[in-house]
Amino acid sequence: MSQLPIVNPSEESPSAGSSGGGGACGGASFPDQAEMSPTGRLPKWLKRQVPKGNHVNHTAKLLDELRLETVCDNARCPNRMECYSQQTATFMVLGNTCTRPCGFCAVKRGRPEALELDEPQRLAEAAVRLGLKHVVITSVTRDDLPDGGAEHFYQCIKAVRERCDASVEVLTPDFLNNPEALMRVVEAKPEVFNHNTETVPRLYRRVRGPKSDYKWTLEMLRLVKQADPEIRTKSGLMLGLGETRDELLDVLADLRGIDCDFLTLGQYLQPSTDRYLPVVRYVTPEEFDELGQSAKMLGFRKVASGPFVRSSFHARDMVENG
Repeated sequence: MSQLPIVNPSEESPSAGSSGGGGACGGASFPDQAEMSPTGRLPKWLKRQVPKGNHVNHTAKLLDELRLETVCDNARCPNRMECYSQQTATFMVLGNTCTRPCGFCAVKRGRPEALELDEPQRLAEAAVRLGLKHVVITSVTRDDLPDGGAEHFYQCIKAVRERCDASVEVLTPDFLNNPEALMRVVEAKPEVFNHNTETVPRLYRRVRGPKSDYKWTLEMLRLVKQADPEIRTKSGLMLGLGETRDELLDVLADLRGIDCDFLTLGQYLQPSTDRYLPVVRYVTPEEFDELGQSAKMLGFRKVASGPFVRSSFHARDMVENG
């Protein structure tokens, strides 16, 4: 497996702004890159049992019946069978085709189809039939829509509210850097607003593409908290793409500087070897534990940190106990 070149820490991307030190680079790194580099075989801590049982089939069949997409399947999440076995799923709205060429994501990219206006109702039906207590809604990025899909998010939240008393978490794209679109989602008052940071400023353009902006990622979370302090904000990062420890801690400090409540840290896993960014190194479970403790010391209300952690990992637990 080829290695992702390590960019000189002094070479910041044009979007590597900071609101409290997040643009700082260099400093102490993670353990030796050569020692920890991938060899084509997953380390033992990234191997796990696949859950089996009727709940897995029940959830999959229901999603198929209602013609609903999940990020679990489209992004090839390693936790999807575990979640399905517990009758949970992260719904992916706005279609299954993304307009952004992110270097890490397995979701199909290209020209999206027209919006399905009945999707909010079908999503709410699934939430009722699965007996969900916490509904997570995410989406592909839709740069072809004037509001980036914000109105559709609003309608999805509204539909769930009308059918059940589940709490709602949204994991949104950046809505084309449009504050008005962002506020439309806030009007629906989701319990949790999640927008992932994904990586450190130095690697932002390489990992997330030329349209992504670290400053706007932070500004989104700040604006949500400013508009409605009762909404809990959340963000997550993938590790193993070449970030240094100091860069990572600077990002965590930036997130706390805008009062971000919840944090997820997980291992980046290359979906396939053809077009996706390679893994620079696999972070050990012990490092994830230590980073999680450091994040808690910074003041995050709830932290999930581990190799298999993803954006919606134990999302209900964060809401109920955070």
